[in-house]
Amino acid sequence: MNYLPNIIFAIALIVGFGYFARNVKKLVRNIKLGQDVDVSDNRSQRWKNMINIALGQSKMVKRPVSGFLHVVVYIGFIIINIEVLEIIIDGLFGTHRIFSQVLPEAVYGFLIGSFEVLAFLVFVAVVVFWIRRNIIKIQRFWKSEMKGWPKNDGNFILYFEMVLMILFLVMNAADTTFQNMESGNVISQFISPLFSGMSLESLHIIERGAWWLHIVGILIFLNYLYFSKHLHILLAFPNTFYGRVNNKGQLNNLESVTKEVKMMMDPDADPFAAAPEGAEDETPAKFGASDVQDLTWVQLLNAYTCTECGRCTSECPANLTGKKLSPRKIMMDTRDRLEEVGKNIDVNNGEFKDDGKQLLGDYITNEEIWACTSCNACVEACPVSIDPLSIIIEMRRYLVMEQSAAPAELNNMMTNIENNGAPWPYNQMDRLNWKNE
Repeated sequence: MNYLPNIIFAIALIVGFGYFARNVKKLVRNIKLGQDVDVSDNRSQRWKNMINIALGQSKMVKRPVSGFLHVVVYIGFIIINIEVLEIIIDGLFGTHRIFSQVLPEAVYGFLIGSFEVLAFLVFVAVVVFWIRRNIIKIQRFWKSEMKGWPKNDGNFILYFEMVLMILFLVMNAADTTFQNMESGNVISQFISPLFSGMSLESLHIIERGAWWLHIVGILIFLNYLYFSKHLHILLAFPNTFYGRVNNKGQLNNLESVTKEVKMMMDPDADPFAAAPEGAEDETPAKFGASDVQDLTWVQLLNAYTCTECGRCTSECPANLTGKKLSPRKIMMDTRDRLEEVGKNIDVNNGEFKDDGKQLLGDYITNEEIWACTSCNACVEACPVSIDPLSIIIEMRRYLVMEQSAAPAELNNMMTNIENNGAPWPYNQMDRLNWKNE
């Protein structure tokens, strides 16, 4: 039965990665529910954005305190997880610290020493994050949308990270073979005295227990990502790559409306001319968006990538002046509705059945939509290139073009433009009357 631990480890690995792959497949399915959009342009700029923003964390450090702490956690997790490869090899083949047997002692000591320093720094950074969130109570973490699961989720992740770092250091501290090397035990050497006086058998049990809990914890953490705001760990890279590369103040035009306007402005155009043979009717089934299926897949990717950090909401002038709008809530509501639609499809054997609900109205109110000033402050503030404004604009289009539900002020303006050729309630012949006053 010497192979029993290896078999159990292999099963845990298969179950962990299998469940993760299943959720990734579901995630991709949900994102593909969105409308197609061409994002094949400016590939060099897109690669640059991904490298600078997702990999380089360039927008995170604009707020130096949280930015620096996030970079520490980010780098720490990337580098420390290199050791997961050693754990997997040891777990599958029954070896112990296999890299120490194939690498020079100085090299292995340097690697583990670096991991230990980073683990300690990650632990300190996470504790500071917890203090900022729960004791200092930074305002953006205590908005109305950050109650219940969103609030608990943020803390669960911090506890996960603390425990994983502690287990890693305890595993090293209780490993007598590693401690006897006196190379790489930069932090664990100060924890090791806590186990002094214990028998070798007890130390082995503690080391093995921490080892198992560490790898199982990593697998649990990996699968927790799908249900958490920390899905951005994986999605920040494609999201920054497919993010908008044109000017932030530039809004997209509906092709069908553009052609209609051109037709109206061209005196030589024949409005009754037949379309070329083989041409498809390009009139959209719906103007704007009322539910997640009406949004583009990039916008749905945005929703899943949202970190719920609240930087967008803290910069939003509408929110700062007491309006109901919160760009973070727009993204959270979009993700929640998309998850609801996905579960509907799962229950109904791959087919969506109308549930009588939609994103606009059941999740996001008209009041929120019209509170937006379209200033793009939320887009500029987002550290992972999310664009809440694009979703707001699409829902406004739906309200105006499908429901005729624009605010009275806007309806008056559009009536004036239609009748007078300008937003003001004056006849074109009277516009220059002011010069006679």
